[in-house]
Formats: sequence, structure tokens, C-alpha cells
Amino acid sequence: MYEKRHEPLLPKAEFLLRMLNHFWVASGIVVLSLFAGIAGYHYIEGLGWVDAILNSSMILGGMGPVNPISTRAGKLFASAYALFSGIVFLVIVGVLFAPVFHRFLHKFHLEFDEDTDKPLKGKKTGK
Repeated sequence: MYEKRHEPLLPKAEFLLRMLNHFWVASGIVVLSLFAGIAGYHYIEGLGWVDAILNSSMILGGMGPVNPISTRAGKLFASAYALFSGIVFLVIVGVLFAPVFHRFLHKFHLEFDEDTDKPLKGKKTGK
């Protein structure tokens, strides 16, 4: 998926395409997580569809629930969904920043020949 250490740095256009792909993956994770919350609030807590969307959006966004939770099953679901949402946030940050961190580290580790300024193919300099 990513270029190896001995391979040249990815061109900017391809890097931007990689960033776009990671954005779509992160967006898919958000949508799936939102649907899981909507279904849980609707079927477990018994909220209407609009209230279920509102509650799951607010929790996934880190704001907290809007409607009071009245059932024991709903409270357990809301607790689990809140913990899940925190983990989803960390996963999304990782997915979005992985290409940037990889590019930075790849650029940092490229070894250049002093005479030609071309990347060395797997050679180590001994420094």
C-alpha cells in the first residue's frame, strides 16, 4: 500500500489521491458508526428515527446525548456506544494522518547520493 524505504517518494498528485482515498475510508467508518448508533437508539431505546439520528450524531461528535435515556437496555447501549465513539475518533484520526506521517518518515529516511542527488537503492551509508 505504501512505498518502501528504498523506493522514491510518491509524486504529489498520487499522494493527494492517497489522501482522498483515506478520507473516503474515514467517511465510511463514520457513516457505519452513525448507522449503528441510529439503529441502537431506535430499536433498543425506542426513540423515533429523527431522535435516534440526533442522539447518535451528538454522541459520535463528542457532545453527549440530547434525549434522556429511560430503559436499562438503552442506558447500556448508550454507554457502549459512547465508548465505541471515542475509539472511532482515534481510528479516524489514525486513518487520516497515516499517509502524512508515512510521507514525513519516508522523506526523512531517504538517503541521497551526494554527487547525483538520487535516492540510493537500499544502500546504507555507514553514518
